[in-house]
Amino acid sequence: MRFLLAAAMLIALLGSPALAQEVQVPAFTLPPSNQLSGEAQHILVRMKDESAPREIANDLAGQRAFYQAWNDRRLAEMRSRFATHWARETIGGVAVDVVMPDEGVAPANAERVLINVHGGAFMWGSGSGALVEAIPIAATMRVKVVTVDYRLAPENRYPAASEDVTAVYRALLKQYRPENIGIYGCSAGGVITAQATAWIRGEGLPAPGAIGTFCGTGATYSGDSPFLAGPITGGEPLAVPALPPTIPNPYMAGVAPEDGRAYPLGSEAEIRAMPPTLLLAGGRDFAASALTLAHRRLAAAGVASELQLFDGLPHAFFMWPDMPESIEAYRLIAAFFDRHLGTHPLERNDR
Repeated sequence: MRFLLAAAMLIALLGSPALAQEVQVPAFTLPPSNQLSGEAQHILVRMKDESAPREIANDLAGQRAFYQAWNDRRLAEMRSRFATHWARETIGGVAVDVVMPDEGVAPANAERVLINVHGGAFMWGSGSGALVEAIPIAATMRVKVVTVDYRLAPENRYPAASEDVTAVYRALLKQYRPENIGIYGCSAGGVITAQATAWIRGEGLPAPGAIGTFCGTGATYSGDSPFLAGPITGGEPLAVPALPPTIPNPYMAGVAPEDGRAYPLGSEAEIRAMPPTLLLAGGRDFAASALTLAHRRLAAAGVASELQLFDGLPHAFFMWPDMPESIEAYRLIAAFFDRHLGTHPLERNDR
């Protein structure tokens, strides 16, 4: 009782605890992270030189043309480093590219397949952009990767991409066991990966064996990183006093943040139903804070969740294959799926 009275007197004297206030950050010079390889420091200069010009910010045709050329350059770099081949197909009524390693699929992966969901702000990235994400994983893991040419915004809106990924997944279930199918994507593709996993559940289909949400999550933007990422990667500061409650993109227009299938990593029910999940990004990615929160929520729910942040690197850094950090990321992704996808066929034959 004496302790309670003393505490009450102290609060009365000091006042109620204040809410955190905005902090005015003085200008300062942030050096490159001393964790970066020499190759990464050179690539960061190229990244800045190849960043999108400001004048196309509200020009969809200009953005699509710019990023098509940007992805074409990254694809040439991927092809020079990784030996793969691919074919355009239709699976479940959806156009896809099926990427195969030139060395052939590893025996342990004969009954496994990965689905890639490309990035591109929900509005571009098909074709060469999708291949940039699929090629290094197909080659590193020696596994078949099916990259989905989902319907783009603003011509289409949520849940178009979830429906397309689910259609491909449903068709692949005729050939593969669900626990042997993995889904992954970067940026908008990371968001759609989580959304599609929730959509698959809503359709009554079995969950995939594992997923990877890279540089984007199935949740609203949150934390410090959306405000910090622009200035510390050579871009513009985020000119809003607070983060919006939903993803500010035409694809997600009109979708409530309480919609669990649209924002699954903000929904307790969807979080608990998630398969093993890998979250990966650069430490200077605007999505880094959201990824750390998603990891905490998944781990608290007992989901086998892994978080990998690469200090000093920006959004979608592993689209640039000519640095050790990207090679490390590909190996982490391959190892994660190798650990979590279903039983190896060779092991089953030994039983």
